[in-house]
Amino acid sequence: MAYVIAEPCVDVKDKACVDECPVDCIYEGQRTLYINPNECVDCGACEPVCPTEAIFYEDDLPEDWTWYKDAAVSFFAEVGDLGGATAAGPIGHDEPRVVALPADINA
Repeated sequence: MAYVIAEPCVDVKDKACVDECPVDCIYEGQRTLYINPNECVDCGACEPVCPTEAIFYEDDLPEDWTWYKDAAVSFFAEVGDLGGATAAGPIGHDEPRVVALPADINA
């Protein structure tokens, strides 16, 4: 895995990154977006277009947000590798730690 979407995306989901991703590996959960670590080609195109600065190279994640890397792995372990976010559409749920976040986390 190279890129991770962290807390600033929760309940925002701007999706500028989705439009920029050349391999369609950014999936939509209920409260946040997730980058599939098995489909990402590490191009970094998503990072500079994110208006909330929620996307980090995994080694650059702020310490309080390192769990988002594991959350993405857990999310895709459950839903599988779907071969493209556009065809899959919104997934309809989130990783349990994301679900547990306060509703007003980015209000």
